[in-house]
Amino acid sequence: MKMAKETNTRRVLSFPLLLLLTYLFVLAALPLWTPYDPLEIKMSDRLLPPSADHLFGTDHLGRDVLSRIAAGGQVTVGTAALILLLVLVIGVPLGMLAGFRGGWLDRWLMRAVDAFLAFPDFIVAIVLSGLLGPGMWNLVLAIVLAKWGSYARLARSTVLAEKGKDYVLMAVVSGLSTFQIIRKHLLPHVLGNVLVLATLDLGKTILLIASLSYIGLGAQPPTPEWGAMLNEGRPYFQSAPHLMFIPGLAIMGTVLLANIAGDWLRDRLDVKG
Repeated sequence: MKMAKETNTRRVLSFPLLLLLTYLFVLAALPLWTPYDPLEIKMSDRLLPPSADHLFGTDHLGRDVLSRIAAGGQVTVGTAALILLLVLVIGVPLGMLAGFRGGWLDRWLMRAVDAFLAFPDFIVAIVLSGLLGPGMWNLVLAIVLAKWGSYARLARSTVLAEKGKDYVLMAVVSGLSTFQIIRKHLLPHVLGNVLVLATLDLGKTILLIASLSYIGLGAQPPTPEWGAMLNEGRPYFQSAPHLMFIPGLAIMGTVLLANIAGDWLRDRLDVKG
């Protein structure tokens, strides 16, 4: 009876992650089913309200909002996923190596991390984006530079907590190389923490991308991106509120699902903090 109850509890708790994965799959496949080209301009259909022909209406250039939301989801969420992947690839190995080897590498890396973490992510990203100029690739580089330090610090702290334990000392005595010790013994402990952080960070990264695009430092016209769509709809808020409401709802829903899934993953992996 108790085992059945625990199994049902796991199924209920796994629902948030399943919901997020399903949502991301639908988001990836949706552009294949939209009836209009998201870049097609048709001035005769400008600022139409939601209807049977255009479920989410049209924008100021007559473009179908549903098609642009679907394509924009791939840009916004896909860019966020790419950023997190780059941050993991850069930050985690550097943090693990610094934590395990110590010495000058650890000191210099932590000074660099402290410099990037001295200000909020958004401030660092907006300054770097302003210096690099508008564009999605510059935005990616700016956010990666703003976020890699958090992952490096987390990986380093996890390695520092583990490297003094008996199983790591035995691996050192047995003659395993630094790479083998990190890969076989320390990486499994680090992965749980960084995966939780990355899942929770997905929503923050989406908000950051949308914010920078909203102020003109991210996606440039005619690229469909949720933050840029919010900016394009701002002058028409009173006459066509759907131009801001629908992209805003897409951003809010995605961020909410990512945060719920991150909380579930943190509880599931028993990550503290």
